[in-house]
Amino acid sequence: MSMDTDRRITIVGAGLAGAVLATLLAQRGWGVDVYEKRGDPRVQGYAGGRSINLALAERGRHALRLAGADEAVMRQAVMMRGRMVHFLDGRTDLQRYGRDDSEVIWSVHRGELNVILLDIAQHAGVRLHFHRGLESVDFAARRARFVDPRDGSAHEAQFVSLVGADGAGSALRAAMARQADLGERTEYLGHSYKELEIPPAPDGGFRIEPNALHVWPRGRYMCIALPNDERTFTVTLFLPNAGEPSFASVRSGADARALFARDFADALPLIPDLERDFERNPTGLLATLYLDRWHLAGEAVLLGDAAHAMVPFHGQGMNCAFEDCVALAGHLDAQPDRAAAFAAFQAERLPNARAIQAMALENYLEMRDRVDDDDYLLQRALERALAERHPDRFVPRYSMVTFLRIPYALAFERGRLQRELLVELTRGHASLDTLDWDRVDAAVRERLPPLA
Repeated sequence: MSMDTDRRITIVGAGLAGAVLATLLAQRGWGVDVYEKRGDPRVQGYAGGRSINLALAERGRHALRLAGADEAVMRQAVMMRGRMVHFLDGRTDLQRYGRDDSEVIWSVHRGELNVILLDIAQHAGVRLHFHRGLESVDFAARRARFVDPRDGSAHEAQFVSLVGADGAGSALRAAMARQADLGERTEYLGHSYKELEIPPAPDGGFRIEPNALHVWPRGRYMCIALPNDERTFTVTLFLPNAGEPSFASVRSGADARALFARDFADALPLIPDLERDFERNPTGLLATLYLDRWHLAGEAVLLGDAAHAMVPFHGQGMNCAFEDCVALAGHLDAQPDRAAAFAAFQAERLPNARAIQAMALENYLEMRDRVDDDDYLLQRALERALAERHPDRFVPRYSMVTFLRIPYALAFERGRLQRELLVELTRGHASLDTLDWDRVDAAVRERLPPLA
């Protein structure tokens, strides 16, 4: 068989995206090999400590349905109806994500999800190779060299094409960059995160409302908590890297306890092992990775975090990666020429990745600094009203991103127009009761054409 018609592919990375892509291609009759630096989490367990819980939305669920994984995953998922905002004075307010329980997101544990997806991939006929970290690639000879991190032994493999699904620190991306300029740049947020945990209540139930993403917004920093099916919450503390407070000033478990006593008082009694968790778990960096080029002809292509890592504040990193998998599998199936398939994949997905990266950054500012702001709450109220009055024209940006599968780039641009409209229409008002609804409706019809 020629290189272009040989339906074999080698994936680097057996994480979430690698497992989903492998399954989608194996289902289509491809021979798929997946190489992973870590051991098999189904055997040795999942190494936690720096994993923000994942928010599964419609884009991700669509990919899981295609891979035959949705039912198994949803058995482990916990519904989140909205953000439960915890104010500094102890008040709480549930801000729904959608209209009702048909528009929700789902909290899933990364480790449990990875195990499910690997089982399904293996059942589909995917060949999984663990303890194989990519060391180097000879693109001309189409040979990849992998090393077992346990003993340093080397293993070589011939490939037709390589797919990099090996995350933000992608070894394949580094190998590709030695061959050609990918236009790579990383922008650090200047904030980092630390994982903590709320255990189950003494009776085995949840300690706080389970069907919500809990947010403690405090301006320049915040804390969030996502539910798990074992009745725990994964808590993530986000702080600047410098200043007060920051990870430069909050260095010990005792410092963390003092911070929580001052700024997250209602959360403090929920986290009995706060000091231990803070000192034991690593501090995770937050950054956005931009590439201008995702592939080398037909030899290699990147997807997911390896191509466009983003900050986690829109809960779309995994969903975007899964959408990449569906798109790449479709292009490979439709186009026998690998270079053409990879180019078409990049043309489709790169603008959408840039859009969701921008929206994720914007959402951090919203979550930490705006969800308890009076102007923001009034705009949210008007947003809900307009979505009911003009369902064909005014779809909240969060809904476009989370509950629909329209391109991210379209949701970004449409959301910008809608936000301008909300700011303009609420300016000078403290309540929706004082709005001129004829003027409001006319403005929507004039500025927002029907959304297909």
